[in-house]
Amino acid sequence: MFFIELLSFVSESIWRIWRAIFHHRLNKEEVEVLNKYFPYYSQLRLTHQKEFKQRLEYLLTDKKFVARGNLLEITSEMKVLIGATIVQVTFGYPNVQLRHFKKILVYPDTYFSNISKAYHRGEVNPRLGIIVLSWSCFARGLADYEDGVNLGIHEVAHALKLENQIRYNGESDFFHPVIWTEYQELADEEQKLIRTGIDYFFRERGGEDSHEFFAVALENFFERSELFKARKPELYRALVRLLQQDPITLKSV
Repeated sequence: MFFIELLSFVSESIWRIWRAIFHHRLNKEEVEVLNKYFPYYSQLRLTHQKEFKQRLEYLLTDKKFVARGNLLEITSEMKVLIGATIVQVTFGYPNVQLRHFKKILVYPDTYFSNISKAYHRGEVNPRLGIIVLSWSCFARGLADYEDGVNLGIHEVAHALKLENQIRYNGESDFFHPVIWTEYQELADEEQKLIRTGIDYFFRERGGEDSHEFFAVALENFFERSELFKARKPELYRALVRLLQQDPITLKSV
């Protein structure tokens, strides 16, 4: 056990040094993509924008993007926007970049899974350490940033929850257990409301299980922050504490 932890620490230290020297540098065009298509970034205060760009540069160095299906290539814009979504969801945790999930597979549209024998828009596979996304569905989620439906945030939320549980990746157990318990109690009540049709703030998918509710909750947390806070103040505050960020107070205006 000690040897594994020591090896993980040494490997992580070497990787941090290499990344600090050779990490990806955002160019002018990539920053323009953030300003034009990524509201979370464009609305941040300047000091937070600087931190966001640094986090994104390191993340783009760390992740491998792979084109699947008949997608010919992963463009710079795709990498920036997908990477920015990961930074957004993890922004409250400076040392968390979903290190376990090294690969991001991108399909042009919905794709057929040989495992589930069904078409998917996205999924997370912890065994293989991959996040899979349909680009058309991802882009659609960004295009309407106020409907509480965002594939990128949804799948990254799944990955975040798993990352917290996976050992020996240098990033586990970052969710405070007391805060998580508080969140879970509130989430359980919300799931009951969804299943009984009493409340329609969260879409039906959130009622499937605790994993789906967490993903749906984060979609609304980021896309409909002020409405979420007004309608579900206790749950909103619990997520602010759990994620260590408040999208409302991070805004420059």
